[in-house]
Amino acid sequence: MNDLATKVSNDINKAIDSDQLVLPTLPEIALKVREVANDADASIKQLSDVISSDAALTARIIKVANSPLFRAPREIEDLNMALSRLGMQYTCNLATGLAMEQMFQATSDLIDKRLREVWSRSSEIAGMCHVLCKHRTKLRPDQAALAGLTHQIGILPILSYAEDNPYLMGDSMTLDSVIDAVHPQLGVKILTTWEFPTEIRNVPIEYLNFTRETAKADYADLVTVAMLQNQSTIALNRYANLDTSTVKAFYRLDLDPNIEATEAEDLSEEMEAALAMLQG
Repeated sequence: MNDLATKVSNDINKAIDSDQLVLPTLPEIALKVREVANDADASIKQLSDVISSDAALTARIIKVANSPLFRAPREIEDLNMALSRLGMQYTCNLATGLAMEQMFQATSDLIDKRLREVWSRSSEIAGMCHVLCKHRTKLRPDQAALAGLTHQIGILPILSYAEDNPYLMGDSMTLDSVIDAVHPQLGVKILTTWEFPTEIRNVPIEYLNFTRETAKADYADLVTVAMLQNQSTIALNRYANLDTSTVKAFYRLDLDPNIEATEAEDLSEEMEAALAMLQG
């Protein structure tokens, strides 16, 4: 990291510590949904009452319940049917993820473009996490998708800072350097503030630790593999020179690290369905 990037990184952390730069908060609908889902005595009816106040979210949840991912025996026609089909926790994480999309917008065109790119890439990775999780682990696909959606959440306050310091937007190399250096720690800080499950909170740091040792596959492993698979499909692959045989996550998921799009052909239909679930 160059001197300017180090300075910006320090400025951002100081601004957060002194409350001059506010960490992003979850949209109100997501907070309400999570409050109900975390109440052991809450009913599907209570969750339905909260979600039904948001027509767009309601429509998308019904659409997800009817997607090929769930192969419903008959068409889901209303929210209560959808919630019964998906269950409380799955719906909670899905609603959180869908509501988060509105956070990735800004007033400045340049920042807005950056944020939309982050959201689009995160959605693709989340869709892959969902499918890999289902086929390769006993973990929860809804948690896996949420881990994918939030693995770069730390970029939000950095771009907020850049919006107030326009010189950064004119120097994309420095901005990229700052993002690489700072977003993981900020991501952990944000997810901890949001009281996300412990197994997701550290994903922003752990998914980049390719030689990390852990007893069994976890959500960070899914994000690592999905991110590397995703990078391999774009022209500017940041990890083109990475020796994937050194990436421990592939082995924990029992995947061949040398196949660029591991089993992608077999799973492509599911991947598309998972992506459609997140991108609407």
